[in-house]
Amino acid sequence: MIYLYGCQQVLIDVSPELKAILEFICSEANKLSNCAVYYARQIWFKAKRYITKFELNNELKSNRHFQVLYSQAAQQVCGSVYESFASFKQLNTLYKRGELTDKPRPPKYRKNGFNLITYPKQALKLKDGQIRIPLGSLVKTWFNLDSFTLPMPSNLRFEDIKELRILPRNRCFYAEFVYKVTAIKPDVDKSNVLGIDHGLNNWLTCVSNVGTSFIVDGKHIKSLNRWYNKQVATSKENKPQGFWSHKLATITEKRNRQMRDAINKVARIVINHCLDHRIGRVVFGWGQGIKKEINLGNKRNQQFVQIPTTRLKTRIGQLCQQYGIEFVETEEANTSAASFVDSDTLPKHGEKPDSWKSSGRRVKRGLFRTAMNWYINADCNGAANIIRKVSTTLGLDLSGVSRGALTHPTRIYIWVTAKKKRSDVVSTLRVASF
Repeated sequence: MIYLYGCQQVLIDVSPELKAILEFICSEANKLSNCAVYYARQIWFKAKRYITKFELNNELKSNRHFQVLYSQAAQQVCGSVYESFASFKQLNTLYKRGELTDKPRPPKYRKNGFNLITYPKQALKLKDGQIRIPLGSLVKTWFNLDSFTLPMPSNLRFEDIKELRILPRNRCFYAEFVYKVTAIKPDVDKSNVLGIDHGLNNWLTCVSNVGTSFIVDGKHIKSLNRWYNKQVATSKENKPQGFWSHKLATITEKRNRQMRDAINKVARIVINHCLDHRIGRVVFGWGQGIKKEINLGNKRNQQFVQIPTTRLKTRIGQLCQQYGIEFVETEEANTSAASFVDSDTLPKHGEKPDSWKSSGRRVKRGLFRTAMNWYINADCNGAANIIRKVSTTLGLDLSGVSRGALTHPTRIYIWVTAKKKRSDVVSTLRVASF
C-alpha cells in the first residue's frame, strides 16, 4: 500500500493569551532562522564550503533563541535553513556545468517578523480533544509556562498526523496539519490523455482524446486581482514606500484565500473529469520562465503574472499522484500557432526554422481557421497540440480528438451563484411572451 501526505490548514481562533504565545514563538523562530543563515553564510564566504546539518544544530544549541523554542521545533527551523543551502549547493553545481543560466545566490536573511514553526508528531499529545504543544525550557523558567493547546480538527485522526505547523500570515495564524493519506488506484486507462493549455480569460482549456473538452473560466479570477490591486493602490497613495496597515493585511488575506479556494476547486474539476472518463494521463503545457520573461505591457503583465497558475499546476500534479494518474509537463512552444487538424510540425522553443509557416491562422481572438476551412476554438487547438507534443514519446492515439471537442468546449465557472445570467433571463422572457 502506498502512502502519501496531505495538508490541511485551519484558521486559529486566537484569544489575547494565545495570540501573545504564538507571536512570541514565531518571532523567536524568525530570529533563530536569521542566526542560522548568518552562520551558514559565514562558512560559505570564509571557508568556501557548505554547512552540514549536524554542525548547524551543534553551533546554535546554546543560542538563546534556540533554547526558547522546544528542542525539536528549533531543530526543524535549523533544518529548513540547511535545506535552503543544500538547494543552493545543487544550483551551484548546475550553474558550473552550464545547465543553469542565472548564477544562484546564497539564502538571504528574513526581515523582522514571524516565521513558520514546525512540531513533529513525537512532540504532540492529545487530551480531551485538545492538542498539547510544548514550549522551550527558558519559557518555563521565565513565564512558568510549559505548553499551550489547540483544538483537534474533527475530520482528522490524531494517529494519522505527522507534524503540525504554526503558520503566521497577514496578521492571522493557521494550524497546518500534515497527515497520511492512502493512494487511490482508480479504473483509468493510460492510453486516454487530457491536454491542458493555460491562459488568462480561459484559465485552463482541456481537450482529451476521448472526445471531451472544457474551459475553466478565468475572468472572475482576473476581476478579483484587479479589484485587489485597485484597493492596494488607493490605500498606499501618498504613503511612504513599504507602508503596510491592518486594512492592507485584511484585503491581502481575503484575496489569498479566494485564490486558494479557486486552485482547489479547479484542480478537483480536472481530476473528476479524468476519473469520470477513465483518463490515465494529464499533459500540462508549460513554458519555463514564462512569467519572468513576459512583456505584454504594464497592465497586461500585472493581470497575467498575478494569476496563480504555477500553484494550480502543482496542485493538479499532487492530486494526480494521489489518484494514480500520470502527470506530464511539456514545453508549449508554437502550440497556439500550429494547426492541429492539418498536422503542422511543432518545433521546440528556439528551434523554429525560418521557413516554418502554419497551415491555419487566427481570424480573431478565440477563433482559429484551419486549411480545411474549419473554424475551431483557438485554445482547444493549442491544448490538442500540447498532447501532440508528447504523442510519439508516450505512444498516444489522437484519433479520438473530435471536431466537436475542438469547436464547442463546455465552459465551467469556478464560483456558480444562484443569480441567473442575463441571457437566461432574456430567453425566459421570450418564451413567456409567446
